[in-house]
Formats: sequence, C-alpha cells, structure tokens
Amino acid sequence: MTTTPLETSDAQPPGGRATGSLLARAAAGEQVAHPPVWFMRQAGRSLPEYRKLRQGTSMLQSCRTPDLVTEITLQPVRRHGVDAAIFFSDIVVPLVAVGLDIEIVAGTGPVVAHPVRTAADVAALRRLEEADVADIALSVRQLVAELGDVPLIGFAGAPYTLASYLIEGGPSKEHARTKALMYSEPAVWHALLGRLAEISATFLRVQIEAGASAIQLFDSWVGGLSAADYAEYVLPHSQAVFAELAGHRIPKIHFGVGTGELLDLMRSAGASVVGVDWRIPLDVAARRIGGATAVQGNLDPAVLLADWPVIERAVRRIVEEGRRAPGHIFNLGHGVLPDTDPDVLTRVVELVHSL
Repeated sequence: MTTTPLETSDAQPPGGRATGSLLARAAAGEQVAHPPVWFMRQAGRSLPEYRKLRQGTSMLQSCRTPDLVTEITLQPVRRHGVDAAIFFSDIVVPLVAVGLDIEIVAGTGPVVAHPVRTAADVAALRRLEEADVADIALSVRQLVAELGDVPLIGFAGAPYTLASYLIEGGPSKEHARTKALMYSEPAVWHALLGRLAEISATFLRVQIEAGASAIQLFDSWVGGLSAADYAEYVLPHSQAVFAELAGHRIPKIHFGVGTGELLDLMRSAGASVVGVDWRIPLDVAARRIGGATAVQGNLDPAVLLADWPVIERAVRRIVEEGRRAPGHIFNLGHGVLPDTDPDVLTRVVELVHSL
C-alpha cells in the first residue's frame, strides 16, 4: 500500500518533531495563535475511507500491519487538517503481544479468553520486550516520515483500565470483579498493576524512540473510583509509567473518563497535560488541577450530531474556558462517535483555527 506524503523534515531527530509545534507549545503553556486541535478516535469509524480500507481485516490485524496503520493514521490529517495525528492502535495490543488471548469483538470490545484473577495468573504475565512490538516501531517510523512537521501522538492504556479488562474478561459497567480483587487481594492487585505499568511504559517508549512527538495515557474506566481508592490503588502505578518516560522531554497527556473528582490526583501522576471529559467545564478543571498545568478537551462528542449553530456555540465556549488554563489543546471529551459527519469535524477544526 502506498501513502501520499504530506510534508517531510528529516532534519529533526526522532521524538523531537513536536519541539516547535502548536501542540508542544500549548502543552508547555506558551501563548499560541489558537488552540491546537485533534480528536480522540479521529482515525476510525466516522470516516468512509477508513471503513473501506478495513473491510475484511480484523482490528488487531489492522493494528499490527504497518502500511494499514500508516494510512489509517494519516486519513484524518489529510481530511480535517488537524494539528496532530493520533497513532492508530488499541490499548490491548501490548497485552496480545505478551501472549494473552484477547479478541476484539465487533459491538462488544476486547474479550479476554482467560481472565487474570489470581496470583498465579499475574505471575504468568510476562514483561513486554521491544522485539514483541517491532511492527509498532516500524509503523511509527513510517508515519513520522509521512507526517513531517505534524506531530504524532503515541498512546497506551493506563494500568487500571488494562487491569479492568483482564479481570472482568471484557468491558464492564460496574467493574465489580475488578474492585473486589482490589479490595480483597491488595498484594495481587499491586503486582498486576505493577506489571501492567511496565508493559504500558515499554509500549510508549517504543513509540517515542521510533519518533512519536507526544504520548497520551488513557485511563478510560478509572472514573468509577473514589479519590481515596484512586490515590491508594491506582496513582502509584500511573506515576510509575510517567516516571519511566521522564527522560523524554515531550508532551505527555493523561486522560480519563468521568474523572472530574480525580483531576488533581491525575495531574500528580506526572503528565504535562491533563485531559478533561465533557462533564466539567475546562475553567473549573483548570482550577482543580492548580492552575499551572495545560488542559485538553472537552466537547461532548454527542454535540457533533446537533445542528451547526449548537456546535459553534459549544466550540466557542470551550475555547473561551480553555483560556483560563496555562495552555489548551482542543479535543472532544471522549472519542468521535461512529455516526459523526466527517465534514462537521472539518468545520470544527476550521472554527478553532479561526479563534
């Protein structure tokens, strides 16, 4: 498969392409002409070209095929003119790479054949080696060559969210088994999250060393915890991920869903940008995290299904709220919904750039 080059710049070192980008400057709290904008799940089901390209190819196979990863990641950059590309992958990719039997079932999500619930299960979970994900490094290198000055954001799942999938055996609304293990078997819990932190850090480091300009750590399910439980059972492991990457001076984003009461704790995990979902205004979020850290967000993805005047008012409000933080990266409060009109996303990018 061939891809259409954008702009290339071979003079910049791997991992250093975001140094002067709008994304990096906003993440560092610098004054910029307008907020940089990208969308979670911008590479995906809302694009007809994505659906056509993915026909007959499973999600995990797509994630492990460098030419497919490259093309899928580039599609929204070409179509929407966003200020950053998000690496096309899935949070379970490194888990499959270490030998776990996981299938991504359409309409359901990741399904784990043998859930991890005992000390023996945890002991059998091996470390991720760079050789396990050599294809990921190749995909990143190909993308960096195509993207030029457009920064590439690498990503991984956070330890808590990965653990919830492994313990539950798949997606869950209550996360009852996860919490039961957390409360009743704390030694097993911390051993599991410790290993998952190592896996996530390695997965991110591979992407950074191959040329990613920024990274995002997703903690999709952690909003179901109290602040006290988060501080005791989760925060040390998220901190371990960011500590492992501390030597890489690139923007590091930490995002979770339903985390309005956890934002200050999430900031202390070590990210330079805190992602905010749509449930809390950005100016309120900025105050909660101390007023010294950049924020990302936070348009409700469902708003994109409304009429344009409604969308425009919401975008303008969020940009205004984002000015109360040291830096603001415009994004959604979660991922693009599959039924979203791609032309609406393009109009949102144009509007944010005009502001």
